[in-house]
Amino acid sequence: MWQRFTFYDFRVIAHYLGVLLVLEAVVLCLPFATALIAQEWSAATRYLLAIGVALVVGTVLRMMRITPGHLNRTQAIAVTGFAWIAVALVGAIPLYMSMHYSSYMDALFDSVSHFTTTNATLISYTNHVSHADNMWRFIMNYTGGMGLVVVAMSVGLLARGGSSSLYSSEGRSEHVVPNVVETARFIFMFSAGIILSAGIVLTVVLLFMGMSGTRAMLHGIWLAMSGFMTAGLAPMSTSITYYHSMAVEFIVLTLMILGGLNFALQNEVWNGRFHLFPRDIEVRTAIIWWVGMLVVFIIAASASSLGGGLPALMRTGLFTFVGAATTTGFTTMTSNQMSALLPSGAIMVLALLMAVGASSGSTAGGIKLKRVAIVAKSAYETMKNAMSSDSIRNVSSYQHLGRVVLDEGEVKDAMTVTMFYIVVYVIGALAGVALGYDALSSFSESIAMASNSGMTTFTDASIPYVLKAIYMLEMWAGRLEIVTLIALGMKIGASVLPRISPAKVGRND
Repeated sequence: MWQRFTFYDFRVIAHYLGVLLVLEAVVLCLPFATALIAQEWSAATRYLLAIGVALVVGTVLRMMRITPGHLNRTQAIAVTGFAWIAVALVGAIPLYMSMHYSSYMDALFDSVSHFTTTNATLISYTNHVSHADNMWRFIMNYTGGMGLVVVAMSVGLLARGGSSSLYSSEGRSEHVVPNVVETARFIFMFSAGIILSAGIVLTVVLLFMGMSGTRAMLHGIWLAMSGFMTAGLAPMSTSITYYHSMAVEFIVLTLMILGGLNFALQNEVWNGRFHLFPRDIEVRTAIIWWVGMLVVFIIAASASSLGGGLPALMRTGLFTFVGAATTTGFTTMTSNQMSALLPSGAIMVLALLMAVGASSGSTAGGIKLKRVAIVAKSAYETMKNAMSSDSIRNVSSYQHLGRVVLDEGEVKDAMTVTMFYIVVYVIGALAGVALGYDALSSFSESIAMASNSGMTTFTDASIPYVLKAIYMLEMWAGRLEIVTLIALGMKIGASVLPRISPAKVGRND
């Protein structure tokens, strides 16, 4: 029987929500500073208002003081689930006031999309977006890609007593180092180092291409941030195609692959333990899965005008393939070009790649390669045991940062999350079909939302409001890896529904 939320639970949840809203207020200072430097006074006013709202609401909620360290698993799930809603609601305020959206719901859609690194935007032409708004969009990508909890831990805003529960409730289970707070700091610093290094390289490339200094620096940092966060957001409407540079595409492609790798595994390789990389179950699964799907994708794409030769496939097809496989969503084609140039078989391959995603413990979305590998290995072991003698006991294991024994609980968890993802994909696809969109596009669009890939084919401001709401729920569920959302829903349901007296249970009428 699920326990109801108590008044103490609400105090705990409110306090931690306040902490995360105060963090958002601090982060909002970056686009505010950008507006001041760029002399975008209207934007500066909008972001000053958003900072004020986040500070006031966050401070009021923080006044629901609690004893430090008292945060259980259920409370952590509620904090994480509601936090992503709260920060998106506040984050949508300056976007809505920018006049790029016809309604607050459209701005909220983009806010949710940016925080979940989906980046399916309802702005039809982003070339006229201000520097401050662009800075906010990319900062949302970075904050959401790292995870609100990870960022808050990194700057010391969360008490150590509740850190472990909050960390795991945000869809993270692997520690780079034994201490959760130190793991969060490593992830924060490691990602910041890669983004800064890649941003400098991209800035130099863009300067050689003739872009002005300030603009080259901003575009370089933004592209590096979006690539490594597997976010797929670009400051220009034509995305990566705008730059017409193979060098830019290569750097971004490398960042997408790095962003799709497990942080703990990257740390091991960084520390010289290279032998762990080729043995890792996710690396081996990625090689088998991606190579197989790449062959199918090339065969399917060769039947279209995209397959005009090997250079076209290597530059456009491979970039799009990696963008889907890492759930980044970057592509050198527009949505209309994807629908027109790619045959249905190629689009189906991209949808399946987005559905699976990349490594666990990375910034990528989707089911994750580790879960797919565990389910496949469990199926293999089941068949092997069925053919073995009853006296033989097989102990199955796999390599992931060392030898790991495959136990029943891990298999059950992997199968449960995989099943929930598939159900969400199907529900979103059926919603699209019910509202008049074709089956393949609806299927691909639903996967793009729930896997936080954002490689869309028809999503724009004209889609029905009900579909926008469904897609926002999918993005939210996908970012929290669905289980957190379901657990939160069941807890709320248990708190809202009337309590049934034990004496009435089993009573015959």
